[in-house]
Amino acid sequence: MGTKDPRVDAYIEKSQPFARPILRHLRKVVHAGCPGVEETMKWSFPHFDYKGIFCAMASFKAHCTFGFWKASLLEGLGGTDKDAMGQFGRITSLDDLPPEKKLIALVKQAAKLNDAGIKPPRPERTAKPSVAPPDDFVAALKKNKKAQTAWDAFSPSHRREYLEWILEAKQPATRDRRIATTLEWVSEGKGRNWKYQSP
Repeated sequence: MGTKDPRVDAYIEKSQPFARPILRHLRKVVHAGCPGVEETMKWSFPHFDYKGIFCAMASFKAHCTFGFWKASLLEGLGGTDKDAMGQFGRITSLDDLPPEKKLIALVKQAAKLNDAGIKPPRPERTAKPSVAPPDDFVAALKKNKKAQTAWDAFSPSHRREYLEWILEAKQPATRDRRIATTLEWVSEGKGRNWKYQSP
């Protein structure tokens, strides 16, 4: 049996007046299509879980959104709207949604995917192009053997982070400071974002 989360009730009540009937309708449809669904809040908006992440809804100042986690595998969903979160575009009234029967059928289909443990295909990762080190950095690196040794041992992603940071500098003085800082941190074996990493 599914569960309802009082935080979702509170979320709906705090939403804009136009959004409340939309969110109540979506909630009803999800529970009708998947009686075992469990409500929760993630990233500050309502999510529905069923044997894993399932679907979510959200409201904003002028529209609502609704979407399935495995939308790419659902038959009959139609084109997705790239202009908004979810697959149904900017929902401003119940008329912007498919008929209730169709929505329930999509919920049932999504539940079957989770029952079967089917996962959406992962998008292909494209390798980021390498960043050529600027001449002034190469010259400074050659003068610092400790930094050069550490730099040679760094992964391509660590090198890219430093090089992009140096190349983003708009003023020569800023660039010089960044090169000096890079040499210092690299000599200590630190990545560009070492301050933000947990110890």
